[in-house]
Amino acid sequence: MSVTFGDWFSEMVEHLREQPSKAPLYLVFTVYLTVWYAITSRWPVGEGIYEFDWDVLLVLDACRVDALREVADEYDFIEEVESKWSVGSQSAEWIANTFTESWKEEIKGTTYISGNGYSDAVLAGRHFPPANNTTPLDLASWSVVYEYEFQSHIAVWETYHDETYGSVLPEPMTDYTIEVGRRGNSERIITHYTQPHLPYVGTAFREGRKATEREERGYELLQEGRASCEDVYNDYLETLRWVLDDVEELLENIDAGKVVITSDHGEAFGEWHAYGHPEGFPHPVVRRVPWVETTATDEHTREPDIDFEEQTTIEVEEHLRDLGYR
Repeated sequence: MSVTFGDWFSEMVEHLREQPSKAPLYLVFTVYLTVWYAITSRWPVGEGIYEFDWDVLLVLDACRVDALREVADEYDFIEEVESKWSVGSQSAEWIANTFTESWKEEIKGTTYISGNGYSDAVLAGRHFPPANNTTPLDLASWSVVYEYEFQSHIAVWETYHDETYGSVLPEPMTDYTIEVGRRGNSERIITHYTQPHLPYVGTAFREGRKATEREERGYELLQEGRASCEDVYNDYLETLRWVLDDVEELLENIDAGKVVITSDHGEAFGEWHAYGHPEGFPHPVVRRVPWVETTATDEHTREPDIDFEEQTTIEVEEHLRDLGYR
């Protein structure tokens, strides 16, 4: 997002014209973000993933701690769901505060398999937070590594963005992870799944149908008063189960002594009158993320069905728009 005063002023005028009652709150929020990123770009608040020991890290985008605990009994590989304080409340913020110069040596041995377009925007495009808002000044000082400093960065969203369901499905993410794991070239693997992030299409996929408006827009309809929290949250839970079913297969098809299942941020369903995962948002429902430790043994029950040479078929703007970033 732009951080020039002119663009910010123009946006404030537009907000004042279209939503005069909310414009003052947005003004305060953008000034807050200016200060927030001035501080946290230098001194991130939270627990970075490289502070802990793991071989494979599975990031379930927008996964709440309580949601994972609610379904934990359905999966043998989840024994205990602990929690950590994330370094971001939005994906771009998490990426910018995770892959920093201070962890450069660890990153050199990391393959990052990403279904999230912000990995390209931040690491290759150098588009740092704020990602969804415009601020009057840029006082931040980011120390983000470059894409080429990873062992490998595999942008799965470029070739496997599913047009029907508006996201990268779990299957290609798992297949890439199995392939990379079996090649054995990486000290560490990070797999950044899209689910249970919006759109909440787990049930639609299982039933082989197109998503409903509620499944596509989720908390947006909840915020507009056009859907119940119970219905939206159930859609979200089914989408979480969808990705966990694939994680279960992954753990049977890769060798790893220590696997961690976590998230980049949570998801708000009306807490503090917030919906989704606003950037720079300090509420625990968004900043606390699950932390599950398990292991994996390759039983060769699945063979990857992916093509490493397949060409890009989607632009990052279209991919992020389908994920709800308007």
